[in-house]
Amino acid sequence: MANHALLSASASHRWLNCPPSARLCEGYDDKGSDFAAEGSDAHSLCEYKLRKALGMVAHDPTEDLTWYDAEMEESAESYAAFVLELVAEARKTCSDPVILIEQRLDYSKYVPAGFGTGDCVLIADGSLHIVDFKYGRGVLVEAEGNPQMKLYALGALEIFDCLYDIQTISMTIFQPRRANVSSCTLSRSELLDWAEHVLMPTAKLAFDGDGDYHCGEWCQFCKAKADCRERARMNMALARYEFRAPPLLTDEEVEEILGQLDNLTDWAADIKNYALQAALNGKRWGGFKLVEGRAVRKYTDENAVAAAVKKAGFDPYEEPKLLGITAMTTRLGRQRFNDILGSLVTKSQGKPALVPESDKRPEMKNSAQSDFNE
Repeated sequence: MANHALLSASASHRWLNCPPSARLCEGYDDKGSDFAAEGSDAHSLCEYKLRKALGMVAHDPTEDLTWYDAEMEESAESYAAFVLELVAEARKTCSDPVILIEQRLDYSKYVPAGFGTGDCVLIADGSLHIVDFKYGRGVLVEAEGNPQMKLYALGALEIFDCLYDIQTISMTIFQPRRANVSSCTLSRSELLDWAEHVLMPTAKLAFDGDGDYHCGEWCQFCKAKADCRERARMNMALARYEFRAPPLLTDEEVEEILGQLDNLTDWAADIKNYALQAALNGKRWGGFKLVEGRAVRKYTDENAVAAAVKKAGFDPYEEPKLLGITAMTTRLGRQRFNDILGSLVTKSQGKPALVPESDKRPEMKNSAQSDFNE
């Protein structure tokens, strides 16, 4: 049995927006990444912490985790504590809520051969709650309108709909390294309406390799992103502005370019990385060559270095320094850090950034803009 479905829940944001990308990506090897490996370790630790907290049989995986550190420990503890709070709340109205951890969820009724794994599924008193742990610190993940969470909810309904009268579905993203707990709730009828009118027809297109290519922020995790012709066509369309100086562009042209710049820079970086990897594998690009980049020096044995410097009559150490905020937060824990040092930490005004209106951050007021300019 395959470990990942062709139309996986985790990639649903991409194949729902760009249906033919599902089959296109089949031709590319899954090379993995350090980020994915780190996330897998964090999920293993979260599973252990939650099972242990609930009194279930659990094996401590810590010694087998390559990426384990204090931050991962704190994140897993926080996740387990958060789920325990949900369970305690559920028990106020339901004496025996159902709690499933790392549960296989089959949504193939709606998506051909579709299945995934839910981090935590909680059923109590006519309600279903899906909790998904995200360890990434780069992309902020929202629960509202999240297709991955909806697919998990559909899979859970397939298991429990005949046993419980589930009418309300709640979905929560727990993303500790972004201090992000995002939740949303929808009715059973709203979920099934989405499944019938949006999910099923698009999933059929994706499974059959049909539909139109569409580019957007979902391209970020697409295996074919570097040599996708549609993505190249969209980004190269900016060439029609002929690199004119900004003051020579109309307001409408500037607005159109602003909406595509992030995708353009991401695409350019992907092309460079694709070309580099091909060159490392023996490909020769006309007009380019491989060279060795700047080397970074580091000690092979810090203790031996310290001993050698002391023997020469010098002090190899700097004066003791106060831990930085990140290191201090790791040492104290987030809550204790806030309790002890909250009044002793200040936050400078952030550098202005021009972002789409859909961005969650509040708009700068005119006074703040003036202050920064001054």
